[in-house]
Amino acid sequence: MKEYLRLYLKEHLPSLGLFALCVIVFAAAFKLYDLPLAAVGYPALICLIFWIVFAAVRFLRAAQKHRILTSLTELLTPDMLPEVQTTDDADYRRIIELLRDAARQQESSSSNRYEDMIEYYTLWAHQIKTPIAAMRLTLQNEDSQLSRRLMSDLGRVERYVEMVLAYLRLGGESTDYLIREYDLDSMIKASVRKFSGEFIDRKLSLDFRPSGAKVITDEKWLCFVLEQLISNALKYTPAGKITIRLEEPCTLCIEDTGIGIAPEDLPRIFDQGFTGRNGRTDKKASGLGLYLCRRICRSLGHSITVTSEPGKGTAVRLDLSRKKITVE
Repeated sequence: MKEYLRLYLKEHLPSLGLFALCVIVFAAAFKLYDLPLAAVGYPALICLIFWIVFAAVRFLRAAQKHRILTSLTELLTPDMLPEVQTTDDADYRRIIELLRDAARQQESSSSNRYEDMIEYYTLWAHQIKTPIAAMRLTLQNEDSQLSRRLMSDLGRVERYVEMVLAYLRLGGESTDYLIREYDLDSMIKASVRKFSGEFIDRKLSLDFRPSGAKVITDEKWLCFVLEQLISNALKYTPAGKITIRLEEPCTLCIEDTGIGIAPEDLPRIFDQGFTGRNGRTDKKASGLGLYLCRRICRSLGHSITVTSEPGKGTAVRLDLSRKKITVE
């Protein structure tokens, strides 16, 4: 309020200066005609008191209007604006209404463009699955080192397509979650099976012991998270093994013996588009995998954490327990 009072006085300082100038003119005229200056002083003092009272009333009204305007974060309706008292108020109201209409039109146009883009990329992602499936059928009829490598690359393409679809679905207003109890081992085996060729081709071992655990989750979305985490483990593990185990009470740990993550990169690995030092080395990194995993885990009521040591490996932990459970 002190700052507003200072600005208000600064704004009305010219009127006070004009009043002082008039007093000086009257005083000079009385002096030239040898009239007593007291005849100017008393009326000037009374007028000054009137001006102060008038200025105080105007300030209180202006301060109230200022509080209303500063409290408005969004102009939802014209009724939220202060009452029009001057022509300036009417002009400002009209300008605000025009700006609000322009913003509404811009928002509608942006929304339409976004929906068109989502529809296009969703259609593209579904159409690209057809040639991918055809290539997979062709490669299944061959058993050679080249066919296995091509099958591995094709699987990577499929995961990128699934990543695009997941990104589009998460950005929509609704998702097709089906929350109920699932067998965790079955989901892990289904996810690992997609990478069997890559495990064999790269001579990496897998340490997985079934736990028999049941989890409340969405099977499709959790499998997407598992595939992303296993894919990352394979990508950054040139030799050694990948361990998948269940820790108490209900935490799934996916640990590798890969190159690890730099300490300065760990706080940002879940940021959208962040690839870090490893991503700059591997030009194929997109910086979307872990970002999508965290968003999906939050939606499913799970949590995801990562610990890593450069040169020794990385461990990703999924806390699959849920405080609020909705079983279908």
